[in-house]
Amino acid sequence: MIEVIDYGGGNLGSITRCLERLEVPFRMTTETNPPSGEYPVLFPGVGAFGSAMAHLTRNGLASRLQQIVRDGTPYLGICIGLQVLFEGSEEAPGIAGLGLLPGQVVKFRRGKIPQIGWNWVQSVHPNWESGYVYFVNSYYPQVASPKDALYTADYGGPFTAAVQKDNITAFQFHPEKSGVFGQVLIRQWIVQATK
Repeated sequence: MIEVIDYGGGNLGSITRCLERLEVPFRMTTETNPPSGEYPVLFPGVGAFGSAMAHLTRNGLASRLQQIVRDGTPYLGICIGLQVLFEGSEEAPGIAGLGLLPGQVVKFRRGKIPQIGWNWVQSVHPNWESGYVYFVNSYYPQVASPKDALYTADYGGPFTAAVQKDNITAFQFHPEKSGVFGQVLIRQWIVQATK
């Protein structure tokens, strides 16, 4: 069982269809039906850092996520689900993130912004394969510790495309829109998270 967070933002359809293709049972969670902490949590979607954090904070989901992730619940973040893990973002100065990972989310300085399309991601970890994935992003995480990087990519310069630390895994790209390779990544996380 996977608990999928509906934070009021977008793109739940593509991740739920992906989970259905993988035959992975899941249930949706909201502020009125928060994640239990008994099952791995998946935070998908697109959106702006400030509005996402405002919604999470207003409805108590921010404190709930901080609690269960710090208690060891496996977490997978996708796109905005990655960005909210950090302390803050240039997209919304003065708005605190969940602070579950040290570092800031910063804007691309070069290239066409946003980055939209396929890009190669290079695995930093021997147990994860490299491949092409689909991005839609203007911002990316600037990790405080390089050892937290799981994937790197290049867009006008190198950047961190995914992170992994302890029970936290998060992709800046959209594995659910990245064909077979993306499904392999989600399956790999599920296998690790449900051991």
